[in-house]
Amino acid sequence: MFGSQTKSTVNPPREKHSNSNKEPFSDTEYADFSKRLEWFQQNLSNSFDVHYHTFIAGPEVRCALIYLKGMIDHKTVEQSVLGVITTLDSSMSIEQFTTLILDRKHLPIAEQSIQYTLKEALGKLLNRDALLLIEGDPRILAISMVSFTKRAIEEPQNETVIRGPREAFMEDLETNLTLLRRRMKSTSFKSEMMHIGTVTSTSIAITYLQGKCSQQLVEEMKKRLSSIDIDGILATSYIEECIEDNPYSPFPQLQLTERPDVVNAALLEGRIGVLVDGTPITLIAPATMFMLMQAAEDYYHRYIAASWIRYIRYFFLFVSLLLPSLYIAITTFHPEILPERLLLTLASSREVVPFNSFVEAFIMELSFEALREAAVRIPKTIGQSISIIGALIIGTAAVEAGIVSAAMVIIVSLTGVSSFIIPHFELGFSFRMLRFPIMILAGILGIYGIACAMILIYLHLLELRSFGVPYLAPVAPLVPNDLKDTLGRSPWWKLTTRTSLFGLNQGGIRQPTNSRKWTQSLEDIHLEEE
Repeated sequence: MFGSQTKSTVNPPREKHSNSNKEPFSDTEYADFSKRLEWFQQNLSNSFDVHYHTFIAGPEVRCALIYLKGMIDHKTVEQSVLGVITTLDSSMSIEQFTTLILDRKHLPIAEQSIQYTLKEALGKLLNRDALLLIEGDPRILAISMVSFTKRAIEEPQNETVIRGPREAFMEDLETNLTLLRRRMKSTSFKSEMMHIGTVTSTSIAITYLQGKCSQQLVEEMKKRLSSIDIDGILATSYIEECIEDNPYSPFPQLQLTERPDVVNAALLEGRIGVLVDGTPITLIAPATMFMLMQAAEDYYHRYIAASWIRYIRYFFLFVSLLLPSLYIAITTFHPEILPERLLLTLASSREVVPFNSFVEAFIMELSFEALREAAVRIPKTIGQSISIIGALIIGTAAVEAGIVSAAMVIIVSLTGVSSFIIPHFELGFSFRMLRFPIMILAGILGIYGIACAMILIYLHLLELRSFGVPYLAPVAPLVPNDLKDTLGRSPWWKLTTRTSLFGLNQGGIRQPTNSRKWTQSLEDIHLEEE
């Protein structure tokens, strides 16, 4: 399902303890303390944020502490490193001193590791660790004392809900993993770390639930990520375009979210979450079109309300895609479809319009897209008011000037509102783009052009895959058991199994028994009363 498998190489997670099987220090040329310090100064020249602190400790041995300003907790440096080392007994030998610090991990800091080469140590330093160099010992101690300014956990900006959690991911990877771990109190929750980018060395976390997620899917994700050879990763979009099955498709093949609860729900379904350090947006794979049409709040409302909202979404999905094209086709080629009174009303509103329906619709749709983009770029304090007022003023002025008809303003407005109903922004943007070629076909061939466009889109969706999973599943191919949570949503007590789309061998059971079995005891009570 997930393509050919090869053994992938993934950078291991940070080690907390030294490894006795490491080879001896290989940089023999820089075994001298002064030369090692000079090597770091040369490789990190013109770097204002690198701090070098040399001092004498213990038995009159020279030490150097190297770290990046702004990345290290200075209080921890003073109390747990300098405060401990400088107060050690000066009568001990250098061998005793190095054994105490390097081998016995005497410093009261949880995360320490021994580095055996200068390049390894430099990598740790650039990854926000502090380095401790000791004269007379070629090994280097990497100490984790990460502490830098970061924003507080806030409410989601784009995926708001009325009911449900109100916390979103942030730019710090460790904080985001904590948000996931807090809900997953199980040993099956796994998070594997790797680094991508020859310059940025961005930390990437692959999260999944062991036993629920197919190991084949995990290996496929590792293989695709490890094949990325780029100088820097600054956002999830860099990764998304490199690992999706069909990079030329207008449709998104991975799910993007800023909500921890959405990722947790995806992990329970057997999917994978990919977190990128420095961005609050998380990737989820695989993803189908029906999953992208679901919102987090669908699972926080009662099933009747959630199902009704989903039906509305699917209806207005077609409205946003086809309404302008249908208007063009009907008014240009098939006016007999409309009732006579409605046809006369449309004809009278278009008497003074100098353009045909196709040009009229194109002008208004492009204007609406321009207003939408302007609303995003304008500062938030004035963006919403300008976009609304601008749309009203332009629409009214265009109708009064006779450039467009009032009916076209209504069509474009309804189309624009419909596109906002799609919960996944990337999917909504795909349908917004496809609207224009469909309008062109409608202007040339009428209804037949729209039919041809829909057939082409459907055929493309049929062959589209997301990590080997059909994009239109569970409808095409049909998986009857998964339809309980596709177009609508069944009540929780009927969702006894999870989806079987992701090659699960086990862990597909959500509820082993009926969660409403307590109703049987009520029936027994009523029978006894009778």
